[in-house]
Amino acid sequence: MSKKTTHLALATMGALALALTASGCSGTSGQEAASQQDGGSYTVWDPYPQHEASSAWAQRIDKCGKDAGVTIQRTAYDTQALTNQALLAAQEGKSADVILLDNPAVSTLAETGALVDMKSVNLDTSNIEPNLLAAGELDGKTYGIPLGANTLALYYNKDILTAAGVDPASVTDWDSLTSALQKIKDSGHKGITFAGIGTEEGSFQFLPFFWGSGAKLTALDSPEAVSALSLWSSWVKNGLAPNSVINNSQNTNWEEFLTGDFGFAVNGTWQVNSAAKAAFATGYIPIPAKSGGVAPAPTGGEFMLMPVQKDESRYETSKKIIECMSTTEGQVETANTFAYYIPATAPGQEQLLKEHPELKVWVDAVNQAKGRTSDNLGTKYPVISEQLWTAVQKSLSGAQSPQDALKDAQQKAAAAK
Repeated sequence: MSKKTTHLALATMGALALALTASGCSGTSGQEAASQQDGGSYTVWDPYPQHEASSAWAQRIDKCGKDAGVTIQRTAYDTQALTNQALLAAQEGKSADVILLDNPAVSTLAETGALVDMKSVNLDTSNIEPNLLAAGELDGKTYGIPLGANTLALYYNKDILTAAGVDPASVTDWDSLTSALQKIKDSGHKGITFAGIGTEEGSFQFLPFFWGSGAKLTALDSPEAVSALSLWSSWVKNGLAPNSVINNSQNTNWEEFLTGDFGFAVNGTWQVNSAAKAAFATGYIPIPAKSGGVAPAPTGGEFMLMPVQKDESRYETSKKIIECMSTTEGQVETANTFAYYIPATAPGQEQLLKEHPELKVWVDAVNQAKGRTSDNLGTKYPVISEQLWTAVQKSLSGAQSPQDALKDAQQKAAAAK
């Protein structure tokens, strides 16, 4: 992407941010004591407005600030509002000291020159799992540290699978998954629900099947990609998935699963607690790749970023705050606080499994997962993703064949670069 295009994109996002109402939820816990800290105050922005100033999460941030000798002024925004705010603040030179940003947006901010790369401040990233760190990499530099990661797997209704004679352990590839769905349908239940909505959520849920076919985002119309979209479309056509998937978000697809009518649902780590409270027994397995094995699912989650500051002397303290948040203990604490984050380091994952061995499927899924902006796609990803979810919509609705829909998608994605 040219600098001119990048600046236009930044200006556009900045305009969006200006148009937002005051959606940020300020959590300036400890702000009154700012003058009592020799190091002054440092600002942290995160996308967790549900965690108020008195929450364990906010208190943990405060403690990391205290350990670094400063007071934290924390502001929480909704995810999209934070992305817009981060871009606008970068444009105006008024960024926070530390930002926790949704990982697909990291490359957009990095490309504007608004982020400090980790190597330049000697922030060690060597213990982070490479597939998780990749979402924060651009042109050979690393622009943040993942707080943790979440991803997708297949939840299942144990009662329905038992009634249909399906052993979840037998679902190891696309053929065995489709066979299981057919058995579930034949037993009088519904096979699978997923989110095929025409937004990023649709792309997010389709990617395990897309990547599981061996397809690449740089070639949306490859035979492998066509096979993945053909799979989803055949499920809808043959009644193994409902027509509602065309409009399903991840929330509505989960609501469908909780009715107890479906054998399987594609959903994320964040539903573990909800599944445990369901009116029926549940379980989960990895999403299988086309020919077997675990399909790479997209990583979700935030990166801890250090925006560029006019006063570079602030970096040392920002570094201490990030290091405090990303220790093994810190990553496990985040996992427990949010109940859906998998630590981004092997020691953190091992510690989490000691406490919650039932999360092994999710740890395995995260270790096979892939960042949406990986392969150095960076800011090309949003353009590609929009064409991908559009192709999914056209195919699921029957407006176009999978091959034609993906051919159009590839042409438009290539033309937009």
